[in-house]
Amino acid sequence: MASTLTLRAGPDALRIVRERGLRAEDVDVLPGASGGPKWLVLAGLDRFLFGDLLRAPRDRPMHLIGSSIGSWRLACLAQADPVAALDRAREAYIEQRYPVKPRPSEVTEASSRQLDALLGDTGTEEILHHPWARLHVLVTACHGPAASERAWVQLAGLAVAAAGNLLHRRALAAGMRRMIFHACGDDTPFRALRDFPTVHVPLTAENLKPALLASASIPLVLSGVRVPGAPGVHRDGGIVDYHPDLDFGAGEGIVLYPHFYPHVVPGWFDRSLRWRRARPANLRRALLIAPSAGFVAKLPNGKIPDRNDYYRMRDDERIRAWRTVVAESERMADELRELMETGRLAERIEGV
Repeated sequence: MASTLTLRAGPDALRIVRERGLRAEDVDVLPGASGGPKWLVLAGLDRFLFGDLLRAPRDRPMHLIGSSIGSWRLACLAQADPVAALDRAREAYIEQRYPVKPRPSEVTEASSRQLDALLGDTGTEEILHHPWARLHVLVTACHGPAASERAWVQLAGLAVAAAGNLLHRRALAAGMRRMIFHACGDDTPFRALRDFPTVHVPLTAENLKPALLASASIPLVLSGVRVPGAPGVHRDGGIVDYHPDLDFGAGEGIVLYPHFYPHVVPGWFDRSLRWRRARPANLRRALLIAPSAGFVAKLPNGKIPDRNDYYRMRDDERIRAWRTVVAESERMADELRELMETGRLAERIEGV
């Protein structure tokens, strides 16, 4: 039977898996990437990882860091019942419906309702006081034209940012900076990041939902968000950190990276730049778990869900297709579970 998984690892992660297999106590960091509806292809993996493997007792923190929908996924893991949170979030996400050309305010309001479903009645407090999960929400703070709510001004600011990004990612700093809202005080392993101007802000009961909303506020699609305790206009964390490509900090454990693709694209403007990929040093202790090309080819329309589905399909057709992807994604979890139980995981892993 054809494999549903692509497994890639840096040398440090591969050494650990060869020695001990994949164990919850060896996972130091869990990144979550931007990608909108793409997260649905990871539904089965998330349920297995969040609800089974990573629920094992541990005596040290696990740092969860994500942008956009990645931060929403990780906010589920940081709740007392992560599978229930995932189920609530997925249902609200799949069932969203919009007019043909929704205003940013309409999409923002719908996203806010989805977050209410994800968090439930007690999610905020559970995230802030979780015994070991330390959530980090990546957000992009914009200034200048990119902060404007006038579409043509915002578009001009984004165009300038994209042009600068062609030369170097740090050119984005002319109009934006990285914000990390997190729940671990001075103990965050990302305190020393120097790759891009970065500001750290504590997560609180007042700013957790706004930070999550801002992290997924796609420019020109959603409105910018004002986050308590952090001045300025905040937009999608994926602009700067599309697929988190970070110095994940010192440690002896694994960076477990469930992902839509077998490669990491650092920023939103890098999507069409095939030469702009993750720095190998950042992936030395990463284990990347992604759907295989053969698995994706058999999904509805032969692809992973994406935002274009809203325009290509009627709502009922889109919802059916997305539910099929979610059901099929359980096969990825089944294969990963089997590889772990039979001790064959390491032999299937390729280098990054």
